[in-house]
Amino acid sequence: MRRANTAEAIADGLIANGIGTVYGLPGVQNDPFFDALFHRRDPLRVIHARHEQGAAYMALGAALATGEPQALSVVPGPGLLNAATALATAYSAHAPVLALVGQIALQQIGRMTGQLHEVRDQSAILSSMTGSHSLIAGPSEVPAALARAFATLRAPRRRPAGIEVPMDVWQRSAPLPAPARIPAPEPPPVDEDAAERAAKLLAEAERPLILIGGGALDAAAELAPLAEALAAPVGAYRMGKGVLPGSHPLAANLPQAHAFWAEADVVLAVGTRLQLPLQAWGTDKALKIIRLDAEAAELDRIAPPALGIVGNAAPVLRAILRHLPRHLRARPGRAEHVAEVKARVAARMREALGPQLDWLAAMREALPEEGVFVDELTQLGYVARLAWDCPAPRRFLSSGYQGTLGYGFATALGAQAALPDRPVLSISGDGGFLFTATELATAVQHGIPLVSVVFDDGAFGNVRLFQKTSYGNRLIASDLRNPSFPKLAEAFGADAPTARSPAELRDALARAFAARRPTVVTVPMGEMPSPWPFIFLPRVRGA
Repeated sequence: MRRANTAEAIADGLIANGIGTVYGLPGVQNDPFFDALFHRRDPLRVIHARHEQGAAYMALGAALATGEPQALSVVPGPGLLNAATALATAYSAHAPVLALVGQIALQQIGRMTGQLHEVRDQSAILSSMTGSHSLIAGPSEVPAALARAFATLRAPRRRPAGIEVPMDVWQRSAPLPAPARIPAPEPPPVDEDAAERAAKLLAEAERPLILIGGGALDAAAELAPLAEALAAPVGAYRMGKGVLPGSHPLAANLPQAHAFWAEADVVLAVGTRLQLPLQAWGTDKALKIIRLDAEAAELDRIAPPALGIVGNAAPVLRAILRHLPRHLRARPGRAEHVAEVKARVAARMREALGPQLDWLAAMREALPEEGVFVDELTQLGYVARLAWDCPAPRRFLSSGYQGTLGYGFATALGAQAALPDRPVLSISGDGGFLFTATELATAVQHGIPLVSVVFDDGAFGNVRLFQKTSYGNRLIASDLRNPSFPKLAEAFGADAPTARSPAELRDALARAFAARRPTVVTVPMGEMPSPWPFIFLPRVRGA
């Protein structure tokens, strides 16, 4: 046993659990914690942002890029509320983000006496965006709070976790055990009977299809041989991109997966909510769906499957592979059919979305193979979710179902901070970039060599598109008055080239990745073709 105060115990617990960075902003309610961080700044650095939203997005980006828990620290009330958008995004994307949030003095909580940063029921706010939550009333509660938090962060279905510490509790001390690493919870045992039934259904299918989401990110080694044995196309949209490399003959983007859904007789859905197919594309009695998810509640949240399996993706897919050979039969011509369908859809996309595809091809050529791409809510970002050739898991970062405008730049900063030896590329529209553009100061101050591209069309381009096409061209609140983005970036101390063609963009990115400095590439552009016919896809099954 050793004597430690709450701040010291939490800081040491973070170190013991592999946390190397705290993203955050200091403030009076958390001063003792930042003092503890000062004394541990070699194993536990602090990257301080210019806004709590930026700090929380950085923790999100680091978690998405590494798959490992990351920590942020903000003051109570306005600090938490500023970080809330990023925490909600982390919840939607199953990112293991630990929010360490200050609180007013313990005996003042709930009294509404007007304490600095007091909000009504902060605990309820934090609980709504996390998978577990603790309010620490004394140092002796730290080990249990950390155990609860890291169990959530390392669970088979990961969620953010929250810990609140009242300002008068940080410095209270007590004899405490040495900090320990919290092991990941034991995964559910593999249901071998269910795995064999899944193998039999897939083996007997004429036209099997596999759809994957973020729950498959750690199952790349199992997915490819299963898809190849079945000659089954593998569809991914946002969170599951790269589990099967985009260059693989069986890899299918969203509109290609939609075409295969129309003809499939058995679908294996791995770690995906299956929201678009089930709610928009349609189902019928000829389609059998196998759901594999780490949480039982997810299996029939939208519609009950023919077969539901609870478990981690990798061991369950290994079990299916073990059972597959005794049922498997050949599917002559299936590979050729998959290639033909993919080519037909790709040709339609090329004809409709040529400008976006040209810009994306230039970026794909410039970004090294090991690089990480962070999308945004922008016309190029929407098409990237369809067409970006992602070579491996966690090299395409997205916001999940939250669709959080403005998340991209600061999220990419966190990814770059967590992966200092790998290039990271962020794309934004002019509207989204300005949500967290002040974090350029953070990039320069901390030497984070993020390369960003801002596509500047002088508008909230997607809003403007819908107003033009769906509301009789009645444009309101969608045109933007922007700064000079090159001058803005230069004022912060970042490099600031401009590119006016895909070739110029490719060359500017190549120079930026070689320079390893914070860089913002501005791309002036006009209106882009609409990507939505390839995302809002029609019903192809059922009534």
